[in-house]
Amino acid sequence: MPPRLNRRHFLQTGLLGTVGLMTYEASALAAQATPAGEVLYNGIRLPTPWPPRIKNVPTEPAVATYLTSPPAVIPIDIGRQLFVDDFLVEQTTLTRSHHRPIYHARNPVLTGGMVFSDGVWYDPQDQIFKMWYMSKGGTAYATSKDGLAWEKPRLDVVNGTNIVQTSSRDSSTIWLDLLEKDPKKRYKMFRSYSRPQMKSWCLWVHFSGDGIHWTDGQPTGACGDRSTVFYNPFRRVWVYSLRHGWGQPRRRRYWETPDDVVAGAQWGANSAPAMWCGSDRLDPARPDYKVTPELYNLDCIAYESILIGLFTIWRGQFPERPKPNEVCVGYSRDGWSWTRPDRRGFLPISENRKDWNWGNVQSAGGCCLVVGDQLHFYCSGRGAGNVTSLAILRRDGFTSMDAGPAEATLTTRPLRFRGRHCFVNVDAAKGELRVEVLDRDDQVIAPFSRANCVPIRADRTIQRVQWQGAADFGAVAEQTVKFRFHLTNGKLYAFWVSPAATGASHGYIAAGGPGYNGLTDTVGTARKG
Repeated sequence: MPPRLNRRHFLQTGLLGTVGLMTYEASALAAQATPAGEVLYNGIRLPTPWPPRIKNVPTEPAVATYLTSPPAVIPIDIGRQLFVDDFLVEQTTLTRSHHRPIYHARNPVLTGGMVFSDGVWYDPQDQIFKMWYMSKGGTAYATSKDGLAWEKPRLDVVNGTNIVQTSSRDSSTIWLDLLEKDPKKRYKMFRSYSRPQMKSWCLWVHFSGDGIHWTDGQPTGACGDRSTVFYNPFRRVWVYSLRHGWGQPRRRRYWETPDDVVAGAQWGANSAPAMWCGSDRLDPARPDYKVTPELYNLDCIAYESILIGLFTIWRGQFPERPKPNEVCVGYSRDGWSWTRPDRRGFLPISENRKDWNWGNVQSAGGCCLVVGDQLHFYCSGRGAGNVTSLAILRRDGFTSMDAGPAEATLTTRPLRFRGRHCFVNVDAAKGELRVEVLDRDDQVIAPFSRANCVPIRADRTIQRVQWQGAADFGAVAEQTVKFRFHLTNGKLYAFWVSPAATGASHGYIAAGGPGYNGLTDTVGTARKG
């Protein structure tokens, strides 16, 4: 394993989990940053003050400023570039499709307990999958070699059981912090429960070196019961996704801190967390309940070049069944604004009373894992009992840009990169993809023309793009260019430029996965496991 990097070193060097990759953010963008607002890795400039201050969550869908006023040039050195919105798109005749994962046939994968956020991670140090979940007696722990068959080890916290934390709780978040310098704080638990002496709820923060033996809890500021936490590595801050008190409708407040998850989380009356997000008029009500939906919870994770948000949408509550909550998906490029183009249940409930997901589907902390060519999403359901299940999506498979028999194209906005090798995630086994590189004036840069591009007729999540007459992208690295994709009978999911011929994206890999040693994909096709 490579040496672990602390956050200060991570920022100073501009490394993305590997030695030798200097990001465009660390060079050109750093010089552009002004007191008017922080410039992010993707060229987006944050507003001031930060975080934004709004009196209330609007009921009308909000459009991110970076979509209406995108950067003049978009750096793409960090991660696979996904088409979940129009941030990268200047012009296209392709058709956008949104995809949902498929529940595994062997669900549920764990019975007798459920992730209520909690956490499912792949630990690169121990090379196994680890799950924490809500169980009778507190928080329990399970492990797996393949992410499908889970074992409940007998531990010494409560002899003969797999209970690791006995304190009372509502929801909880467990985070595997690979940037933590103190090995005794490698795991962090944010347990939601009340403070009787203050007649309020808060998050109790616990630390552990092994995920099994936890320190006593330290309280944060007051918040509602269903509150969670995530780490935003793009800005190197911990973000508290806080339920807006006990009020209706359910909404989220936002608080961030760069390092100390306890001392930095002591908000109060004079420093209240900012109002953040909630449901809006595009969230459909159930036709039987006719109840206005609300945002019950928001779990987040960095995936490749964006933040993935799993929005648990509350659709009403009646005594004949558990809450028919289901998990929807959203995307953010600045850590604050969200695009939610598909309001269907991403991890949906079932209307069959006998199914495991008949009621109250909830996401897992860490959101998803990268397992080979797939993304694994764990979630809980409350049907016949409290269980945890698995849903599977193609890697990068949230959104595709599609073409039929007639050739269609997509031209990107102006881009800049340091890498030398172009890759795509594409399904064109029955069609063809070709790529050309243009200058600012849409003129082809030789030899990267459509005619010179080696046609791609494959279905692969990591496929190199090559041109006759060019060994790599060195001739256009650090220049401002556009890509134009020509596609027939296929689906284009993502593209990226890598510094290595292995196709390592140097983007974030969510809750990890077999073959990865850190926060980012530094291996590409060289991945083992």
